[in-house]
Amino acid sequence: MRRDESRPLLNPNVLSEEQRHMFEAMKGSPVTVLQIGEGNFLRGFVDWMLHECRKQGLFAGSAAVTQPRPSGAPKIEALRNQEGLYTLVTRGLENGERVERQEMIAVFAEVFDPYSNWEQFLKLAESPELATIISNTTEAGLAYRPEELVEGVPVASFPGKITLLLYRRFLAFDGAEDRGLILLPCELLERNGDELRRCVLQFSEDWGFPESFRQWVVRSNRFLNSLVDRIVTGYPEDEAEAWFAEWGYRDELLNTAEPYHFWAIEAEPELDARLPFRRAGLNVHWVHDLKPYQLRKVRILNGAHTLMTPLGILLGLEQVRDVMGHDELGVFVRETVMNDIIPVVPLPEEELKDFAAAVFERFSNPFIRHRLSDIAMNSISKFKVRLLPTLLYYSECGERIPDRLIQGFAALLRYYKVDRLDDGSFVGRTLTGQQYTVRDDAGFVEELRTAWSSAEAENAGIPPQHLKARRLLVCTPVWDQDLSAVKGLAEAVGNQLDKLEERYE
Repeated sequence: MRRDESRPLLNPNVLSEEQRHMFEAMKGSPVTVLQIGEGNFLRGFVDWMLHECRKQGLFAGSAAVTQPRPSGAPKIEALRNQEGLYTLVTRGLENGERVERQEMIAVFAEVFDPYSNWEQFLKLAESPELATIISNTTEAGLAYRPEELVEGVPVASFPGKITLLLYRRFLAFDGAEDRGLILLPCELLERNGDELRRCVLQFSEDWGFPESFRQWVVRSNRFLNSLVDRIVTGYPEDEAEAWFAEWGYRDELLNTAEPYHFWAIEAEPELDARLPFRRAGLNVHWVHDLKPYQLRKVRILNGAHTLMTPLGILLGLEQVRDVMGHDELGVFVRETVMNDIIPVVPLPEEELKDFAAAVFERFSNPFIRHRLSDIAMNSISKFKVRLLPTLLYYSECGERIPDRLIQGFAALLRYYKVDRLDDGSFVGRTLTGQQYTVRDDAGFVEELRTAWSSAEAENAGIPPQHLKARRLLVCTPVWDQDLSAVKGLAEAVGNQLDKLEERYE
């Protein structure tokens, strides 16, 4: 649709009286949250939550937002042009019903680029009102990379920035025990809070900061591990212009998200007094241990993705919602999760079933375009973490491995039946002959390609499907073990491989 630039850009003048009152109250509130990350996810997750807390009168602070990398400057500038305002449209399925909600988000009292306003960034450390730092810099951003500390020059890395900010705060308040901060990294990294603290302590050592500072970092600051879950789909190119015509303004920061949201934070529930997410009715949980929630997500949500993807691609499907709406595969995914995966996850069954039902609803969201080809990237390592432990659990307990899990594994192996092109890429063909590209560790793919070639070239006088399966399962560099030693697995996988090919013979 053609862009209409005649409408005004979102600004306080286009707000309703109620919205303007909320905006002005927010602008007059102290900055209690520093957010490092200007992207779609935080704006559709944490900032929406802070806005909900403000609406209910539970949170009296505001946020300052900066970007972690110089490349984020255009979005920071766009936010500044809109005085920190943006629209969030939440749409999807809730209890089987389609929903679509529009909300004007107003939580940013300060928006600035730390690379051109480095002193403004560090000055925040001296504010007694600052209480929390929230981040999403991607997994690559939350990592230690040595760098020099140069006076007046912005620190490049996210952990390095945090180190210097905390040191500035330590000096400003003379190491006061009650001036530490809560740090809540949202990067999709296991034990993300622990990792951030480790990086901060390493930088403080590199830069020669005193031992008293390092002790203060550990003793007076809370680096909280957390697990976030929401699909935030960003700017909706197809619908944006029609919405702008309806609303009467343009919004360069327009964002979209699914209704589902979940945040587990490893800390005592009393912290809800400072960040009142639970009191606001949000699906946020202060928990003693994150591991059960991580396991639930990996085995059920991620496991279902990895289960459906090879089969879906081999059958010519393109998106997750296509799989869920497929007469055969939709039932296959639901039954595998409910009957084969949930029974081996050590959490209350009803809780797991409720979570799985929410997952299925999310997978069926008509507004989300989640391509199977994207999920398929690095499927081997994903399978080893998400599905293989479930499959092996049955064998280790002396039980028969469920047919559906075998079928999913066989589809994965068939997906890696590929040819190598002159440019080094790998391509396979669906059950009806369409070509697809495999994106994975080249060593893993080559190992399986060679196994497929060897298996089809040999004739050892035993059923061919068993030979193929054994050749594929014995690839120890791929699986980190010899899966051909698992009792009955080669025969079962071989049978499923034959069934796959028989579908279109």
